[in-house]
Amino acid sequence: MKLTPRKLNTFNIIKLPAAYLCGVRCRYIDDEKCIVTVTHRWINQNPFKSMFWAVQGMAAEFATGALVIGKIQETGKNISMLVTTNKASFTKKATGKITFTCNDGNLISEALQRTIKTGEGQTIWMTSTGVNEDGVQVSSFSFEWSVKLKS
Repeated sequence: MKLTPRKLNTFNIIKLPAAYLCGVRCRYIDDEKCIVTVTHRWINQNPFKSMFWAVQGMAAEFATGALVIGKIQETGKNISMLVTTNKASFTKKATGKITFTCNDGNLISEALQRTIKTGEGQTIWMTSTGVNEDGVQVSSFSFEWSVKLKS
C-alpha cells in the first residue's frame, strides 16, 4: 500500500490526535522526501505569541517518521521503529505557516536491510527543517530513529 498525504493525515487523526488538533498535516510524500505543514494558531502558541516548540517538534518528527513508515511497509517485514534521541535548534520566531521538509528517505533502506539480515537494531539520523512563508528557516530537528526486526 503506497502512503499518501491523505492516508497519513487519517492516521494522524486516529493515532496522533494532539498533532492533528494542533494543525499538523502531511502535504507531500515520496520515497525520498516528506513535507509537513503546521500553521501558528491560538491552540498551538506559547505565551510569546509564536508556535510552541513541541508543536514544531511534532511536525518535524512526523516528516521523518512518515518516511520510515513507508520504507518499513515496502519491506513487508514486521519491524519496530522508535525515536531514541533528538536535537533541535531554533533560529527565528515561528509564526504563520511553517513547512517542515525531510529529504532523508535514502538513508532508511540500508538500515532496514541490515536489521533484516542481522536481526540487530539499527539507527538512522534524519533531519527535518522548518521554514516560514518567506522561506526563512525557523527551526531544525534531528531525530535518531531505531529500527529493529520483531521476532
